[in-house]
Amino acid sequence: MTENRGYHAHVYYDAATKPKAAKLREAMLAQFKCEPGAFSDAPIGPHPISQFNITFETPQFQDIVPWLMFNRDGLDVLVHPLSESSYDDHSKNALWLGTPVPMKLDVLRPKYSDHLLPSSQRGA
Repeated sequence: MTENRGYHAHVYYDAATKPKAAKLREAMLAQFKCEPGAFSDAPIGPHPISQFNITFETPQFQDIVPWLMFNRDGLDVLVHPLSESSYDDHSKNALWLGTPVPMKLDVLRPKYSDHLLPSSQRGA
């Protein structure tokens, strides 16, 4: 069995939808136990367009993902686990809400850096 150390939800936006993304981010932080990532207005890592991520622990999945289904306000969202394979997590293990964004999978490292994990899982 693969160990899952949490999840990322990546919310994609452009210049016109950034205010919606900011509102969604604030709502998530107010409502859920999660850790915010910074807004990336330029491509970063495997993400070819602007996005921010929210990191959350496995028990939060059942609350956060259904909430995102109904409250994402038309934004595209990638939800993926944080397992041993960042490649698999961003591809075959990914869950999309909205339209999938083509990932640049060739830039992924095999393992996650500690700062990308939930704080309770760092150094674990």
